[in-house]
Amino acid sequence: MSDGAGWDAIDGALAQLYGGQAPVHWTVGHPWSLGGPDPLEGISAYRRDDPVPHWHYVGYGMSELGEKEWDDPEVSGWGFEFTFRLTTDAEQPPVWPANFMQNLAKYVFQSGKWFEPGHTIKANGPIAADRPDSAIQAVGFVPDPELGTIATVNGRVAFLQIVGLTMTEYRAALGGKLLGLLDGLAPRLPLFVTDIDRSSLVAEPRPQATWPKWGGGLRGRP
Repeated sequence: MSDGAGWDAIDGALAQLYGGQAPVHWTVGHPWSLGGPDPLEGISAYRRDDPVPHWHYVGYGMSELGEKEWDDPEVSGWGFEFTFRLTTDAEQPPVWPANFMQNLAKYVFQSGKWFEPGHTIKANGPIAADRPDSAIQAVGFVPDPELGTIATVNGRVAFLQIVGLTMTEYRAALGGKLLGLLDGLAPRLPLFVTDIDRSSLVAEPRPQATWPKWGGGLRGRP
């Protein structure tokens, strides 16, 4: 699957974690680097049975996969690669997470706005396009708890994991609170896996009482 030193560095990090497991791998025929529509040139998915059954998706394309082209020698490309963990017993990895990762990559390349740990974004609907009933309609970003950050010949690359959130959780995470929120939820979200069937793990905030707008204060007892 190699397409250069940057690609090999990602493969090396995954080999340390998964040994000789052969991933399911998707490639694009006409990548962004050649004038095509897709920034991610490849996405691999690895089967996991622990701590819960899930597929671990890893993208190739936010960093510099081949020769160094960006100006900053310390950082490779955007400085990160997307990862995602989907809770499922399926023998083959669903394709929709790969498409979702590709859409997030397009957002970065087209807008020039990148993601960092602690950031959140709404998806304007369920992140799983074929699950209109899913409550997971936003995502946050955390360091991948197993892959971390690697050094490559093109600069450092952080593995940035996408974590599915309900809208209640999304609102609770606003204002820079995501990492603290997820730390509290970690016992119920091992490795910050995304379960599109789950309900919210936080309660809606109770509405705050407000002073009557009609002025004059509250009328006392006569």
